[in-house]
Amino acid sequence: MIFTIVIILIVALIVVAIVVNAVQQHRERIEAEKRTEVAKQRAIIDETENVLMAADSMPVSQQLVHILHQRIYNALKVINEMTPGVADIKQRIKESEERSKAINVSAEPPAPDAFRLPDNDKLIIQYIQAIKKFRVLLRSEHSKGKVDSSTFAKEDRLLAALQLRVNVETLIKRGNAALQTGMMGSARQYFEKAKSALEAQNTLDDYAKQKLQSITEQLKEIQDNLRNANAEDRKKKKSEENGDLDELFAPKKKW
Repeated sequence: MIFTIVIILIVALIVVAIVVNAVQQHRERIEAEKRTEVAKQRAIIDETENVLMAADSMPVSQQLVHILHQRIYNALKVINEMTPGVADIKQRIKESEERSKAINVSAEPPAPDAFRLPDNDKLIIQYIQAIKKFRVLLRSEHSKGKVDSSTFAKEDRLLAALQLRVNVETLIKRGNAALQTGMMGSARQYFEKAKSALEAQNTLDDYAKQKLQSITEQLKEIQDNLRNANAEDRKKKKSEENGDLDELFAPKKKW
């Protein structure tokens, strides 16, 4: 009888130990998942804040700025749910909410002519990367249901137009620089790329039409210059060959 009781107690202790261990592992897994989620949301906040810094020097709409601030606000709320009671997060949520409310989402987006290509190539690259990042974040918020389809389509269209301008203006700038150094072949390649980018658009606005006409004329001028240069080279080469023949068949001098 005593032996049976001992066996039962041992089994009970083993079961209790297993249950306690399972509960402990479950708690640890939940805590690990919380830490992973908090780290993910903090990364979202850092990423979005970096993109918003670029917005200060770019002609983007206040609607887009509001979408990004809401992205930060939503991430802060998730962090607060994962780690309740943290005063710092509660304060940041309050500040983020106030910033979002202060944005005039109905304001007209900046006019396309407000765009100015940065002078420095490094800044141009950063500009292009920022536009691409805007589009990625906008698409992400739309896929999560945070942005309705009509707003997404409108904002993405504005960003696509801005991206086209940056690409075209950059290619034109490099083409003109190549012309100034007499590299007509390279200049032609830059202008052809700009022309292809414009022709790939489904619809052309006034900017695209004007640039397409200007680039087409520039390419024609380059082609004419290259043709003339080749003709001059052929003429010079033929003249040199004729000179060599004249010298070869000239009467030999008697000494």
